[in-house]
Amino acid sequence: METSTSETPTSTFAQRLRELIGEQSVAAFARKVGLGEALIRKYLNGAEPSLSRANQIARAANCSLEWLATGGGFRYRQAEVVDMAALELAIKYALQLSGQQDAPFKLDATMKLMVTLYQYLRATKKPDGTFDEEETLQFGRYIAGICGV
Repeated sequence: METSTSETPTSTFAQRLRELIGEQSVAAFARKVGLGEALIRKYLNGAEPSLSRANQIARAANCSLEWLATGGGFRYRQAEVVDMAALELAIKYALQLSGQQDAPFKLDATMKLMVTLYQYLRATKKPDGTFDEEETLQFGRYIAGICGV
């Protein structure tokens, strides 16, 4: 999903969960979120998780609990970490101080994307300290749409 809110707010928990699983196997996703495969399949078949289980899934899958539970709000938890107003002002001052005040907007958008991806990478390292490049690219596509890149 490439928008800040769900395009289908009437979607079910199972549909949003399926979207989170994406191309990976149910078993791999279950391991990623620390739940049994049978339980994930139960949710995919329409069962609703408890709040604590939904939160466990949301945290491990780096999605907002609000989006997972309701389809509203931001899909990605880390999307809310970036203060776009502060970032825009920082870019404005950086361009001004470097004598590039008249730089095209595309540069601003690219800088926003770069800083956002940097923050995302710092906040979402795997337990072994490595980066999840596939998840980063997926998040980057989402942010690129917001930034107009």
